[in-house]
Amino acid sequence: MFVLVAEIDLHIPAAGSLKEKRSVVTSIVRILDQMHGVAASEVDDHDLWQRARIGIAVVGGDVAHVQSVMDKVDRTVWSRPEIDVLDFRRSWWEEN
Repeated sequence: MFVLVAEIDLHIPAAGSLKEKRSVVTSIVRILDQMHGVAASEVDDHDLWQRARIGIAVVGGDVAHVQSVMDKVDRTVWSRPEIDVLDFRRSWWEEN
């Protein structure tokens, strides 16, 4: 089993309230959750209007597939015009 995790820091410049921010974040998380083998959730910056941090995990049986799915996640997030991606960090999860 291979698990690739990502942490994405976002800026949502048009968000003038937590409600507007959550609308954008919820939309992104739903799209990512619908991808095969992907789990996504807002993990930090809950009380900031224009900032969000999303955590993502991709699980699969081989490295190439997991990397391919995360590449699709990456392209999906960067394609959203209503957000600015401040950071997109990836790392392999290893069981101790």
